[in-house]
Amino acid sequence: MTKLLRVIIFMPVFAVFCVCGLFAQSLEQAKRLYTAGRYAEARPVFEKLARQSPNNASYNHWYGVCCFETGDMNEAEPYLKIAANRRVQEAYRYLGELYIRAYRFDEAAGMYAEYIDILSKKNEDIEPYKKRLEMAEKAQRMVDKVENIRIIDSVVVDKSGFLQVYTLSEEAGSLVSYKDFFQTDEPVSSTVYMNEIGDKIYYAYPEAGQDRYNLFTQSRILDRWSDEKRLPANINNESGNSNYPFILTDGVTIYYASEGNGSIGGFDLFVTRYNINSDTYLTPEQLGMPFNSPANDYMMVIDERKGLGWFVSDRGQPEDKVCVYLFIPDEQRSRIEGDNPEVKRSRAIIASIADTWNPAADYTELIRLAHTDIPSDKKEVHRDFEFVINNNLIYYTWEDFKSAEARDSYEKLLNLNKQIDEFNNRLDTLRATYAESGNAQKERLKPTILQAEEQLYKLLQQPPSLEKRARNAEINHLKVNH
Repeated sequence: MTKLLRVIIFMPVFAVFCVCGLFAQSLEQAKRLYTAGRYAEARPVFEKLARQSPNNASYNHWYGVCCFETGDMNEAEPYLKIAANRRVQEAYRYLGELYIRAYRFDEAAGMYAEYIDILSKKNEDIEPYKKRLEMAEKAQRMVDKVENIRIIDSVVVDKSGFLQVYTLSEEAGSLVSYKDFFQTDEPVSSTVYMNEIGDKIYYAYPEAGQDRYNLFTQSRILDRWSDEKRLPANINNESGNSNYPFILTDGVTIYYASEGNGSIGGFDLFVTRYNINSDTYLTPEQLGMPFNSPANDYMMVIDERKGLGWFVSDRGQPEDKVCVYLFIPDEQRSRIEGDNPEVKRSRAIIASIADTWNPAADYTELIRLAHTDIPSDKKEVHRDFEFVINNNLIYYTWEDFKSAEARDSYEKLLNLNKQIDEFNNRLDTLRATYAESGNAQKERLKPTILQAEEQLYKLLQQPPSLEKRARNAEINHLKVNH
């Protein structure tokens, strides 16, 4: 063989070895970057490899993870699905998280069920992923029952300054930051709610030696705040922080945010009511979607005078930003009708606030009202209730009462009626869940439903006697002081 021919044959072979050497070097470098969490740098290499070898499970998994970790969910999904179809273990977990972010919770539950099955066969810890599976199943039920709320405005602001968006009427009370209210430099990230007459505050902070935030209340006695009370364990629980309280004008309905009580992600919004008769708080009720999400949702405020509400969410926002949503409260809590899952998913995730509007509606004046100060001495509505004293006398406001005993009894009556409504709503939800559940879940729900029915029955016995007591006390007072 001539020297020239040997060179001609050798050069392609040498080139192949050189290319393979460079290829291996690039792969090893990409794997090191991947292991170090430098996904953006590793991504181009894995993309090239996945396209060159579309059936390679590892290349597809690595590239899909790099896309996921750099925020490109649409690109990540098909590659992770290829990896999962080839039984790459971690592909199931990543797909589960991807589907959670996309509000495809039923698919997320399927991925986590597969992931748990793989871990179980290896005798590895499955508890954290059982919780993710339960969360996905719970979130899917929320999507199925998403509320038909009109969100009329939204604004993205710095996380530290979201309170500036809230403009409450005077009778709704006031909100300020913990640091401003207590004039402190302590690193406490919380808010303080004060009622209209300024004699009650609610707030949160971590007690000495604890990292967890708990809710507290204080009363003003003479010219100082005192008598601090920690709210009970069914509100402040050990499973997470409780924060951002707001109280309706009835003085007993409390909205707050909690990372416990079955939160589906970070802070979720809850509501509870103070039971005057037993000096306890009812079991907190988790709000549905779109109020709650897998992100952090907090600072629910309903200004009854304005007929408007606000809440904060960091869903889809950079780390230092939040979105404040302005909505029209719906006491009926009506739901999105129909079976279209895409419509429900879109409304749950708040894909577009315009999709929530009534056709041809103009919300300009309501948005203006949201930013308008309304002093309490300019009340437009002066009918708080309608209470028949006798055939010739009907009371409409608290100022109409002449007897303190009668007023107290009637206030308890109104609060009791609200508690009864809350129980009825809770029972409706429990019964609906019961009807959709399997036998095992039905057995778990049965004692809860029976207990709630028993409590409701006891409450229903009380209104007639309270109403009679209020009416008789007022009539007797009028007779004595005629």
